[in-house]
Amino acid sequence: GCPLIPEVRLFFQLKAKSEGKLAKQICKVVLDHFEKQYSKELGDAWNTVREILTSPSCWQYAVLLNRFNYPFELEKDLHLKGYHTLFQGSLPNYPKSMKCYLSRTPGRIPSERHQIGNLKKYYLLNAASLLPVLALELRDGEKVLDLCAAPGGKSIALLQCACPGYLHCNEYDSLRLKWLRQTLESFIPQPLINVIKVSELDGRKMGDAQPEMFDKVLVDAPCSNDRSWLFSSDSQKASCRIRQRRNLPLLQIELLRSAIKALRPGGILVYSTCTLSKAENQDVISEILNSHSNIMPMDIKGIARTCSHDFIFAPTGQECGLLVIPDKGKAWGPMYVAKLKKSWSTGKW
Repeated sequence: GCPLIPEVRLFFQLKAKSEGKLAKQICKVVLDHFEKQYSKELGDAWNTVREILTSPSCWQYAVLLNRFNYPFELEKDLHLKGYHTLFQGSLPNYPKSMKCYLSRTPGRIPSERHQIGNLKKYYLLNAASLLPVLALELRDGEKVLDLCAAPGGKSIALLQCACPGYLHCNEYDSLRLKWLRQTLESFIPQPLINVIKVSELDGRKMGDAQPEMFDKVLVDAPCSNDRSWLFSSDSQKASCRIRQRRNLPLLQIELLRSAIKALRPGGILVYSTCTLSKAENQDVISEILNSHSNIMPMDIKGIARTCSHDFIFAPTGQECGLLVIPDKGKAWGPMYVAKLKKSWSTGKW
């Protein structure tokens, strides 16, 4: 076969070790909880989803190329290895400047180390996490808010799509905020860093702090991250998290209400989570639509039609909401995405 670049060779050397380690850490408390909830919510599809979520050896990683330090050699290598580009140019309004490569087979190339003054060439991510970014349809010059921005992957992806007039990245958790700052420094050149503001505000207060300031708002909400929860090493902590899970929808609704205040009339709001949970997905959006007469659902079923060769979607019962579920050879998600628009009329609160 063709020669492997050193990073890819290293990946194959480390792969077996990491798989063995991860496989031992599935938390039975969490799996039992998911079993009860998701077998009801997803029906037969849960069997396949469970198989993928509990088998890290099946997981896939997409490679988002950094247009600010473009890796031409890596791109050639990915082509040789059988990677293909996400959407392959078939999505209307797909930004030509965003290049993301997927493989049909599991595996990941190593992440690059953070080096001050050196821009990284690529970012590894779950390909489904680009759907909220694409749903936002960012245009050059727009003012955009990433309300819960850490670790920064979606902010980086937004900047691959367009050059906003102003990007506000907010993160309430101080440890995650450091991670966000480092991610931005690693991928974004200094001139563009100057149009980015990073803040540490409670997202629920952003709407009052900056009313009707933004053209586009992304709320990638704190959620019960199904992949990472399954590998909780401490059963007691896991049980505690499951109890706290009931309170997450309230937080998510409060964040959305704040985001709506921060959004200008006519602006677009995208909500996303990385959980399968209906209570944190469809139910949250239904609550927002029922309580805000100035918020309109936007039909995004077209994205599902266009992406069906790369992603598997579960029915959501909503025109404005998509749910990506992991499947064999398409181990992307969970990822829920909903798209809303703020009308010019006054809303009820």
